[in-house]
Amino acid sequence: MSAIRYFVTFLSVARHGSFAAAAEEVCLTQAAVGLQMRSLERDLDLVLFDRAARSVSLSAQGRAVLPLAETLVANYRQILATGDAGELSGTVRVGALVSSLMGAFADAMLKLKQRYAGLDLKLFTGLSSDFAARVESGELDAAIVAQSPSALPAALKWTMLYSEPMVFISPAGAPHASIDALLEEPFIRFDRHTWTGVLVDNALRQLGTARNEIMELNSIEAITEMVRRGFGVSIVPLLANANWTRESGLQVTPLPQRVTPRRVGLLERRDHPREAFTDAVKRHFIDTAELSSSSNDSPGRTRVN
Repeated sequence: MSAIRYFVTFLSVARHGSFAAAAEEVCLTQAAVGLQMRSLERDLDLVLFDRAARSVSLSAQGRAVLPLAETLVANYRQILATGDAGELSGTVRVGALVSSLMGAFADAMLKLKQRYAGLDLKLFTGLSSDFAARVESGELDAAIVAQSPSALPAALKWTMLYSEPMVFISPAGAPHASIDALLEEPFIRFDRHTWTGVLVDNALRQLGTARNEIMELNSIEAITEMVRRGFGVSIVPLLANANWTRESGLQVTPLPQRVTPRRVGLLERRDHPREAFTDAVKRHFIDTAELSSSSNDSPGRTRVN
């Protein structure tokens, strides 16, 4: 058991190139990570890392061990999952956008936990682009991410769960303005290197150029706070759970329907031992959509087209 933990730590160090970053990910101190890696090197009689003052990198022997360690850890997790195919139990490691945990996905996780008492969820927040490699390597069982702007590796598959339209947000005290006028205001851009940032770039190409970009952030929550405080305006996805009203300090301006929405979905490997969990997540969103559709079609309720 302890040897497996050492290989999990080894994979984290290899991915981050830093004992400190690996320590944060595996919930150990930096010193403990160093001790584990020295112990692993001693047991294997190999030098796994080339160590520098502020970073580490895999040695030639470390690079040879890496794919074997990935297979070992993946097989161990599959052994733990043996016998759980008929019910949801055991530990599942899931990456999630912070914005998804504030609403739709959090609701799904709560219902699954209530239904399956033996399910132990480990949630990790981050950016969509960072999660792809972690899911592919088997470090994460799945992740809730925005749709990738480019093709995913063949080993991965993505299933859409819900979509969020892109909107302009501005301070609540400002008078209503046209999109052209909003593009003249100080503009807070979502990090263009992220998958959501690519959607913002696409929207700007369709609408026009923001004339005065003043900052670039990689958090929707940080952007909305800057807008509330009057720093400027921004284009962001309208979060499925957002309560963005004048009372909350924000004013929302819808964008034309031609602007591509942000699609949020489940990223997983095509073959993995936690398919019972990922299937349950997808079923939750299918059932929720069917219930919503049924409610909209029920007598006495006007359907919105």
